[in-house]
Amino acid sequence: MSAPKQVTSSYLRTCRGAAETSSRNLVERLPPEILIKILSYLDASALFSVSHVNKLLCQLANDNALWNKIYIAKYGKNKKSQELQDRVAGGYWKWLLFRTVAARDMNKWNRHLGLVSRHTGLPSHTERVLSPGWRSLMAELEVQTLTKSAQVIGRDRLVEMKLLQPGIIIGTWRDQCSVAFIAFTLHFHRLVERSIQGSSSCPYVEPLVKTPFDDIDPQYGLHGYQLHIVLHNTECKLMSGSFAQLFCRRTQICDGLIQLTAISRTNLSQHTPLSGSVTLPWRCEALQGAVENCCIMSLTLLDEFRKPFWCVSSPVSMQPEETPVSYDYDGEHFLIHYLDSDGQVKVTLVWMKEQFVVISLVVYMSVSKVNKHFSTDY
Repeated sequence: MSAPKQVTSSYLRTCRGAAETSSRNLVERLPPEILIKILSYLDASALFSVSHVNKLLCQLANDNALWNKIYIAKYGKNKKSQELQDRVAGGYWKWLLFRTVAARDMNKWNRHLGLVSRHTGLPSHTERVLSPGWRSLMAELEVQTLTKSAQVIGRDRLVEMKLLQPGIIIGTWRDQCSVAFIAFTLHFHRLVERSIQGSSSCPYVEPLVKTPFDDIDPQYGLHGYQLHIVLHNTECKLMSGSFAQLFCRRTQICDGLIQLTAISRTNLSQHTPLSGSVTLPWRCEALQGAVENCCIMSLTLLDEFRKPFWCVSSPVSMQPEETPVSYDYDGEHFLIHYLDSDGQVKVTLVWMKEQFVVISLVVYMSVSKVNKHFSTDY
């Protein structure tokens, strides 16, 4: 009776061994020479990805000869590369290829970012440098907390638009209260650095740059400002203006704020018409619409050294404003009011026949921000 048991046990061991053999990765059973030949047809990106599959492919994909071939094909053959090919340390050609690619990309970015706009003080061709596929953490949100304090800035017949925090809006379906879309507005200042020098878990940290110390000028930090502001939506500009030599006298500091007036209500020559209707278009899958009395405000305030001091890019809403009797304008008045921890912006508009006219634009900066930036004590 013991013989059948022995046969059965032997059969089970044979089946188990066959299963283990068949489950082995077929690639690992190929001779290294064949694998090297296969890998030689891959480009740099694919070869780099393959090196993370397993230990064997990592060793083969880091072969100097493979990377030397890719380097020569991309950057040309030269005498120096031929001399080094057989005597350099492992991984040299891979390192050299990545270093060369990075250096060329950096030179290209520096060429684009070196052209600075005289109006904004920012690189003129930031959008030429940005590329899809970069993974860099831009912001972290506590959605549940922010949703409770979200400000409704507008609605149409389909969606309600809520501002979670400056630069971030969420659209919800009015009949379902579910999310229709989420939109971010990002300012151009250091946008390239934020896109490539952060990681998926850690955002880019902007270096702290202080202005030169000045104990001679009694109004240091209160003058020489330059403002560039754009009111726009996702399709067109409504208004764009630059205002130089903005200042605030020391005696005018009030409630911890420094007032910089770009457009005065009493100076009719400064009043600026908008070139379109104040709406913020949105799109979601097959549906689209436009929320009235909303737009995006992009603002750059430069200090007297023409360096970005305060940068804002955020959706804003326009609300009716009660004003004293105006002898210059009899139309309805509206107010755009932006506020964050560093300052606030107030834009007053009036409806004139078929267009809006900006009749007042005032920027209020926090005294604490000015003191920190200029090492002053106002």
